[in-house]
Amino acid sequence: MNVMAQTVPLNKEAGTDASKNRAPKFLERWTSMDLARRRQFLGRWISLAIVAAALVLGFVVLYQANYYPRTEDAEIFANFIGIAPQVDGPLILLNVKDNQFVKKGELLYEIDERPYQYALENAVSEQAALEGQISDERRRIAALVSAVSVAQANIHSSEAAVANAERGVARSRAEWTYANNNLHRVEPLLAKQFVTVDEVDKARTSETAQAEALRQAESQLQLAKAELNSVLARHEQAQHAVTTLEPLINQRGSRAAAVKNARYNLDNCRVYAPFDARVTNLTISEGAYAHVGQQVFTLIDARTWWAIGNFREGQLRRITPGMKADVYVMSRPNLRFTGVVDSVGFGVTPDPDVIGTLQPGLPDVQRTLNWVHLASRFPVRVRVENPSPDLFRSGESAVVTIRGN
Repeated sequence: MNVMAQTVPLNKEAGTDASKNRAPKFLERWTSMDLARRRQFLGRWISLAIVAAALVLGFVVLYQANYYPRTEDAEIFANFIGIAPQVDGPLILLNVKDNQFVKKGELLYEIDERPYQYALENAVSEQAALEGQISDERRRIAALVSAVSVAQANIHSSEAAVANAERGVARSRAEWTYANNNLHRVEPLLAKQFVTVDEVDKARTSETAQAEALRQAESQLQLAKAELNSVLARHEQAQHAVTTLEPLINQRGSRAAAVKNARYNLDNCRVYAPFDARVTNLTISEGAYAHVGQQVFTLIDARTWWAIGNFREGQLRRITPGMKADVYVMSRPNLRFTGVVDSVGFGVTPDPDVIGTLQPGLPDVQRTLNWVHLASRFPVRVRVENPSPDLFRSGESAVVTIRGN
């Protein structure tokens, strides 16, 4: 027990000395452990802040994507027309170069106009000849009508002569009848000597004279009727000789159309720019022979430019015509152009990998199933309000952002 009693104090003293020796190390450990905890605490807050910022940024991006749709799948587009001659002939003047900007009304090219000038002069000459023929025919018809009028007057005169001859025949017949009756009355009285021979001779002479007068009157009547028939025949012939101007007048339309067509071809020898445009795809030069309908170059309409962007089908509910939009072209991505949504597409070609192919007979449906289904994209046409004629090119890549109302 004494040993133990003696030992204990020694252990206490030893422990006291040991604790005194270990105290700085413990403080160092505590200090080091407190710094690590502070770093861990700070790291946790930084992580939370980063997660929170990522969530906020994600929500902002999601909001922007839903309420302000954006696509990089867009191209610049403009209307264009192919310039092709409407008349044949050699090019004597080509007033444009490839990729040149032209104003409305500027001369583009000129075709040799001499053949078409000659054709116009010929058509005008034929039209004038037709008018002269119509005038001559009108005068001839007037003369024939006058002849018909004269024949009509002769008919009236001949009819009056016939009527007069008929009256003469009637009068001569009455006088002959009286003379004949008188002769037959006095001849029986001569045998009874109630009348003299001289009276009988006078009666016979009178009957003979009246008979001759009757024959002459009948001859005059026949002549008058023959003359009337002749006059009627001439009148009918004159009427048939009178023609109409309709066949000639009906040719006026064709002659006028020939003149207009010749003048139209002559005017088409010179071709002017129909609007402000950019010349492209020029494939001909001066001296070449231009053919009708064969395109020589293309004009890109520089008045109106569109950006056609393909948006996912889930974004279309946020896009309506009339909304404002921002357009960026890849050649100058730092320039922003304003635009207005003109229209939203309502149809694209169906994907054969999804629905198969539509063909006559039965539908061709795919037997496989695609687990990843990509959203369809529909074109949205955005009209650019402030296009730059030097920057905008048809087919150029663009970025479109819909800004809403």
